Amino acid sequence: MTALSPLAPTVANGRGITDVTTGSLVAIVTPMSNDGAIDLDAWDRLLDWHVASGTRALVIGGTTGESATLTESELRQLTERACTRAAGRIGIVVGAGSSSTAAVVVRARELSQLPIDALLVVTPAYNRPTQEGLYRHFEAVAEATAKPLILYNVPARTAVDMLPATIGRLSKLPRIVAVKEAVPGADRVRQILAASRDGFLVLSGDDATAREAILAGARGVISVSANVVPAAMAEMVAAALRGDAAEAARLDEPLQGVHRALFVEANPIPVKWALAQLGRIGPGIRLPLTELSQSHRADVQAALYAASRVA
Repeated sequence: MTALSPLAPTVANGRGITDVTTGSLVAIVTPMSNDGAIDLDAWDRLLDWHVASGTRALVIGGTTGESATLTESELRQLTERACTRAAGRIGIVVGAGSSSTAAVVVRARELSQLPIDALLVVTPAYNRPTQEGLYRHFEAVAEATAKPLILYNVPARTAVDMLPATIGRLSKLPRIVAVKEAVPGADRVRQILAASRDGFLVLSGDDATAREAILAGARGVISVSANVVPAAMAEMVAAALRGDAAEAARLDEPLQGVHRALFVEANPIPVKWALAQLGRIGPGIRLPLTELSQSHRADVQAALYAASRVA
């Protein structure tokens, strides 16, 4: 197998990795019926909506997609259906993370057989590895896959923070092409870029500060908010990528309420409830997550209404 260039790896459908990771990517929900079964018809409709709205790529089977409760066969089914439905119209990134390095290696090998563009691999949760342990974990996964690899650092979820120096080391490995960085703000983006090889990409993992992260050098966002306001997120990100700070700020201002509202309870509880209110999906969600508490519903509805009035 030919090794990918660290500067210009190829992905599915002749795209380069920058085609997939520049812009607004959606951390897409997994639609479910009341009994928790996956609703594939709603899945198809969501995909078509994102294509029409200018979303750059789907990120399947991440936290927002309830990765912790998806089976291996369900993740593969969602991915295969998305690849068929997308037909090259939108990028496909698939979450392959786990707290077991061996398990991630197996999953990465299997998913690499599909016509996807990249894998997203989160730092191992719960076991709290050292920085050296994180490096070796991602090194092992990178050696096992034929696809470009996007690192994912989200300390609030995993209880471990992969530091910029470690990301910089990993950026030297040929298949590791980007990081989704959920530590908020622009400073972390600058630190990662300073530590990493030329051409390594940073994606914001925090909707509320995505605009400032992009203006500081990030190439886009993997967004929760894009589930409910995909066109607005795509437009705001495009303005920030052009360096039009004033226009990006104007477009981002009405979205800030959405960003806050979608985290009043653990993600993806609020976003799935919001999408159900919009008629995009049914109300299904899997235990131990439950439907959005009554006390938060008015706030989420108000944020959606405010954003829709200026969309």
